Amino acid sequence: MQQSSQHSWLIKCACVAAMLLLACGLATARFGSALQQPTVTTRDGNIITLNRYVREPMPDLVLVGSSVAWRLKEEYFSRAGVRNLALAGGSPVTSLDIVAKQKSLPKIVLIETNVLTRLPDEALIRKFSGGAGTEALFLRPVRTAVAAYETWNHAPPNPEQARAERDHLLSEPPSPFDNKIYLDRAVQQMNDDDPTIPARVNVARIKELVDDIERRGSRVFLLEIPFAAEIEDSRMVRMSKAIVHAAFPDRARWLPIHPPMDELRWADGVHLDERSALLVVRAIESALAERGGTRGR
Repeated sequence: MQQSSQHSWLIKCACVAAMLLLACGLATARFGSALQQPTVTTRDGNIITLNRYVREPMPDLVLVGSSVAWRLKEEYFSRAGVRNLALAGGSPVTSLDIVAKQKSLPKIVLIETNVLTRLPDEALIRKFSGGAGTEALFLRPVRTAVAAYETWNHAPPNPEQARAERDHLLSEPPSPFDNKIYLDRAVQQMNDDDPTIPARVNVARIKELVDDIERRGSRVFLLEIPFAAEIEDSRMVRMSKAIVHAAFPDRARWLPIHPPMDELRWADGVHLDERSALLVVRAIESALAERGGTRGR
């Protein structure tokens, strides 16, 4: 009698497990392709950013870059239809390659060229360029659920909240934080680094991708975000600028921005604080207006 009860219990558990797997499979079929099943790794932030880009409607403007441009939050832009695909700790080429491989392109692509010392992440490029989908079927429902949760958890503020945040930041004075210790450390490191080889590799690939994107009807502008004066004079920055400007000598290719330099602050000399990032975004929008890039499709 006890054995029969145990068998009955096992059968019930098996049925429940089968129903759960079936439900997960249906959820994957319904939502999996749209959410792109991000892998739960230390790169989750970048994966969430790219996952959102490939599943949502095509924006008018896309910004690609490194952690320097990552600070320019989407809600800082007054215009709608902006996606910031700058990847913390990454190369601008990673996102640019992913953008170029999509069926549809944004109207405008901005490329931050401050940091060209990191090579592109080929695994991310493959994952978000139609190459993903070989993972085990039973893992997809879990990753679908993770993607859905993270997308909801990182939803941008509504326009009213974003406007209030911008107004509040601008009403504050520039930060009085003394960053000398961090600035000196960053200057030393950037004077020690030789960016020549990775910068040339990245610039060559950027040229190929820009040509392809523009052939398909989008506008591309290169962008330099201001550093602290000591960082601007570092060996790495000077050499990187020489390489990218030699490859792109046409001044019309660049989007010159003029934020109020006396009001900009950098926590470490390299990365803008929030108020400064907003001021740089305002300068970007002003420069785009001069180029006729403020109207949507």
